[in-house]
Amino acid sequence: MSNFTVRKAAVLGAGVMGAQIAAHLANAEVPVVLFDLPAATGDASGIVRKAIDGLGKLEPSPLASKDRVAYIDVANYGQDLEQLRDCDLIIEAIAERMEWKNDLYRQIAPFIAPTAIIASNTSGLSINRLAEGLPEALRPRFCGIHFFNPPRYMHLVELIATQGTAPELLDNLESWLVSRLGKGIVRALDTPNFVANRVGVFSILAVMHHTQRLGLGFDVVDSLTGPIIGRPKSATYRTADVVGLDTLAHVIKTMQDTLPADPWHGHYRVPAWLAALIGKGALGQKTRAGIFRKEGRAIQVLDLGLQDYRDSAADVDAGVLAILKQRDPAVRFAQLRASEQPQAQFLWAIFRDIFHYTAFHLADIADNARDLDFAMRWGFGWAQGPFETWQAAGWRAIAEAVQADIAGGRAMSQAPLPAWVFGRVADEGVHGAQGSYSASADTYRPRSTLPVYQRQLFPERLLGEKADAGETVWENDGVRLWTLPQVDPGIAIVSVKSRNHTLGRDVIVGMQAAVARAEANYRGLVLWHEAPFAFGANLKEVAEAIGAGDFELLEKYVAEFQNASMALKYAAVPVVAAVQGMALGGGCEFLMHAAKRVIALESYIGLVEAGVGLIPAGGGCKEFAIRAAQAAARTAGNDPFEFIQPVFMTIAMATVSKSAAQAKELGFAVETDKVVFNAHELLYVALREARGLAEAGYYPRLSPRGVKVAGRTGIANCEMMLANMKEGGMISAHDYAVARAAATALCGGEVETGSLVDERWLLTVERKLFVELLKNPKTQQRIQHMLETGKPLRN
Repeated sequence: MSNFTVRKAAVLGAGVMGAQIAAHLANAEVPVVLFDLPAATGDASGIVRKAIDGLGKLEPSPLASKDRVAYIDVANYGQDLEQLRDCDLIIEAIAERMEWKNDLYRQIAPFIAPTAIIASNTSGLSINRLAEGLPEALRPRFCGIHFFNPPRYMHLVELIATQGTAPELLDNLESWLVSRLGKGIVRALDTPNFVANRVGVFSILAVMHHTQRLGLGFDVVDSLTGPIIGRPKSATYRTADVVGLDTLAHVIKTMQDTLPADPWHGHYRVPAWLAALIGKGALGQKTRAGIFRKEGRAIQVLDLGLQDYRDSAADVDAGVLAILKQRDPAVRFAQLRASEQPQAQFLWAIFRDIFHYTAFHLADIADNARDLDFAMRWGFGWAQGPFETWQAAGWRAIAEAVQADIAGGRAMSQAPLPAWVFGRVADEGVHGAQGSYSASADTYRPRSTLPVYQRQLFPERLLGEKADAGETVWENDGVRLWTLPQVDPGIAIVSVKSRNHTLGRDVIVGMQAAVARAEANYRGLVLWHEAPFAFGANLKEVAEAIGAGDFELLEKYVAEFQNASMALKYAAVPVVAAVQGMALGGGCEFLMHAAKRVIALESYIGLVEAGVGLIPAGGGCKEFAIRAAQAAARTAGNDPFEFIQPVFMTIAMATVSKSAAQAKELGFAVETDKVVFNAHELLYVALREARGLAEAGYYPRLSPRGVKVAGRTGIANCEMMLANMKEGGMISAHDYAVARAAATALCGGEVETGSLVDERWLLTVERKLFVELLKNPKTQQRIQHMLETGKPLRN
């Protein structure tokens, strides 16, 4: 793998995208200089300072941690271009005007270091034409680097080469973006709007066309084009509002101006109703009104028939829902096509037209079908790309149905399907073991062989691709113990098998058995599975035991949970927790007990038991009590309460970290734990961490004795905070009772302040308190409400 790295970067343009790209570079601990025009009055870098201040107000936050903002320096083109000389990567992210970009390139060219990469974040302008604005010597180091909004969270980055871009530059940049920034890369061709926006905007135009043709409401269409067909909750029209209706219109205009010979050119236009909204300044979310608007608590939607807004009422036809619930996609599509129900006709039409469009344009806009499908997954949040959906439904049958609709004049364009479509063998389609089909080369392309992808032991798979399942060593209904012999046969992997990786009895017992087998036969153990890491205890099992009044069984259950945590902590071999996604409640406690953690940046970790009227009792309170005592011993005052106080509020308020970096700040992880930006590298890194600990002569820590606890004084101090919150109406009486139980567990129980206890004492305290709360009718109501609605109850 190349030693290429970016020690310092610059972002030119402090608008919405530029500022957030700078933020994500700072998340990855890359110092970045953010540039913009000099302000007309006052502070010359005032535009950039305002943009940086704005980062802290955005939700979801572009910053993984508030302190990341310190890595963004302010600059302006009038005074600070000398700072570019130290930058290895310069990303231009100004407005989509060719002449403005070229003017800026001429201005910065004298200050660019001889080895620096220059890249444009354009969303659709020609990269080759942009390169003409640079001196000849800089053109081999220029390319397109198109991030998707918001840059921290959207996986896709499109890389676009010019005719003169040095190949090794793209390989180095791709490898760095994948591993350091955690991105999924698609090498796009230099065509208008590249891959994702080209297909995605056409898809939006197709939805708009068929919405009007069939007279459907915008709210109904959003119900049809959201999660029930594998698209994001924002569906189509809410997505347009979020993107900005003016921005959408600009992208459509780019297609209209640059694709005059396209068979769908007649549809590359802004509908009259959309132009009218833009004309009124109703641009979507940023102006608080667009296709949707909020009136008080009610969500209203534009009704073209009324020429006004009405309350949103998104009713999906029961017959259409029944079709969509069909498991066999071939049956599903056949029934949608045959139905006369307008909603079914709409769904068939939007799928047919996207199949038609992507097949016709594959050779022009993407190297292969895999790139196009991943672009739609990563850039638009589709569960499957269009070719995957087509292939799953039966390649030949869908091709014939699309061709029949083209011949019958029902498709949006009369362009015939290309011959290659019918050259696929039966239902083989475009994705298979040999790779993905390239229409331009008439061959199948294997995946990239760049060394960075060897770090992805389980990369994201397309339909038709098979993953290595590894070798199972042992399993029960809750967990599987297995190895990857070709990677490291000496390190075992344990994966939770339950739905959402909830931690029921089978998991708890299985985890202890897996640790014992790892101790006997392996050098280390990694706890890993796909996200979520774990949603905590199995509440259904808990509710059933409560219903039977079997609290003795429940106490045994909690004791077994604690035993599992302690098995992880005191295993004779190093246990490394590889965490991604949600790690809540017991899942958080499991990772806290591991010897080390490797955490994906987008991990959301917390002890959330208060939401169901309980406290952490799998060792979470115990761990924080021990850590507080150890931290206090290193200070002059030797007072553990100083360290208990912030943890107490975290547990009482069920605070969940918004990133791996914030998980460290909250104490769920420690500073030396690894943060991995690309979740597909998580297992690779965790296996190597476990191997490294083993090779370094790992042995488990001794169970701490003489743990100094805050005791009754600490509990009283917590109660003072709670009393103020209760008086202010911030918490209920039961919230108070639950939080007091958490305070008691964290402070070591109802003992004298400064008492010395051991680990087993602390476990007993939290277990007894947990079971007492289970007997409380208010907690029982919270558990039942969570099971029925998936939401916490305030009672």
